[in-house]
Amino acid sequence: MRDLILFTLIVVAGTGGELCVSRAMKVVGEAAGFHPAEIARVVVRALREPWMWAGVGMMALAFFALLGALSVYNVSFVVPVTALSYVAGAFGGVVFLHERVGPQRWLGVLLVAIGVTLVFLSKS
Repeated sequence: MRDLILFTLIVVAGTGGELCVSRAMKVVGEAAGFHPAEIARVVVRALREPWMWAGVGMMALAFFALLGALSVYNVSFVVPVTALSYVAGAFGGVVFLHERVGPQRWLGVLLVAIGVTLVFLSKS
């Protein structure tokens, strides 16, 4: 049960954080140029965006959960299992950010899910 909670926390908080940061940056927009003043304006706008702070907090939570998992399990198990975040990211992109995901990308997501399942089953 501890395994499930720990890895779910890593995947959900990490992917949720990435989705929140992505949403924040879509609101902020891209820098018009690579000049220090323009980059500073983008950074300040990003720091004023609540989605950015939610994302950073969730990513920090996922990071500490990852540290916990690495203290208990081998990295050869942890890293492949946390690849499930790619699956969650595709679904989150569609649902939360209203992105389009084509058939070839869904096939890739399916292959990742199969790989994660095989790694997780080999733990036993």
